[in-house]
Amino acid sequence: MDSYDDRGVGGGDGRVAGPDSGTVPTVPDPRTEPGPQPPPVPGPEPGPESGPRHEPEPRTEPDPRSGPEPRAGMAGLSFPYQVAAAVALAVIGLITCTQLAMVFLHVAPSNTMTKQHGKAIDEWVYPEFEQNWKLFAPNPLQQNIAVHVRAEIAGADGRRTTPWMNLSGEDGKAIRANPLPSHVQQNELRRGWDFYLGSHDNQNRPNGLRGNLSEQYVRRIVMLRLGEHDYGGTVERIQVRSEVRSVPAPPWSDEKISTKPSYRVLPWWTVTAADLPEGSADPKETDQ
Repeated sequence: MDSYDDRGVGGGDGRVAGPDSGTVPTVPDPRTEPGPQPPPVPGPEPGPESGPRHEPEPRTEPDPRSGPEPRAGMAGLSFPYQVAAAVALAVIGLITCTQLAMVFLHVAPSNTMTKQHGKAIDEWVYPEFEQNWKLFAPNPLQQNIAVHVRAEIAGADGRRTTPWMNLSGEDGKAIRANPLPSHVQQNELRRGWDFYLGSHDNQNRPNGLRGNLSEQYVRRIVMLRLGEHDYGGTVERIQVRSEVRSVPAPPWSDEKISTKPSYRVLPWWTVTAADLPEGSADPKETDQ
C-alpha cells in the first residue's frame, strides 16, 4: 500500500493535514501580507551629461543684531582718513614718477628736453642720484682707494691735530660679515670722493659748478663721520687725502705690479656751519 509521502500529499513527516492530523492550516492575512505591486513606470534614461544632483546649500541670512560686516582696505577707514590716504598715495606716486623721469633724462642722449631743462635735471640728480656706468667698463678699476681725514681740534688744552683716520676702513668693517650692509656704508663715501675727483683738476681746482658742489658734499660727509667720535673739543679745520694702492697680481700671474701707496692730499678746509650735519649747527654760527 502506497504512503502519502509517495503521492506528494501531506507534510514532510508523513502526516496529512486534516481534522485527524492535529495541524491547522494557516491562511495569509491580507492586512499584513503585501499585495501585488504595480509595474514601474518607465522614465527617461540618464544621458551622458546627467550626474548626481546636488541640493542647493541653504542661504544664511546675516544676523541684524551683529551689525554690518567690517570692510577691508581703505574702504574700512573713515572719510577723513580715506582722503589723507589718497593724498599720500598721490604724492608718493608723483615723486616716484618725477624721480624716474629725471634719471631717464639724465642718462638719455642729448635732446630738446635736456637742452632746455638741463640745469633743473642736474640739480635734481646731483649728487645723491648720480649715475655711474664703470661697472660695465671694459677695463674696470684695478686699484684700492681709501679716504683718510684728520682734524684740528680746539679744546681746553689748546689746539691739536688728530692722527689720520681711515674712513674707508671704517666702512669696510661695517660691511664685512654683514648679510645686509647699508647702501650708505657701501657707496656714500666712495661715490662722493669719485664725484670730487671727476670735477677737479690735478691741482685740486674746481672745473665748474659741479666742483664746488662736490667739495661741499665731501666736507659734509667728513664732518658727519667725525661727529661719531668725541675728540674733547671743537673741530676747527679738516684735511682729506686719498691713499691709492694697485691690486696685486694673482699668484699664477707673472705680472709685476707695485703695491706701494700713492697719496693725494687736499688743502686744509676751515669748518663752517654749512659743513655740519643738520641739527648740530649752533644758531649763532648759522647766523654768521
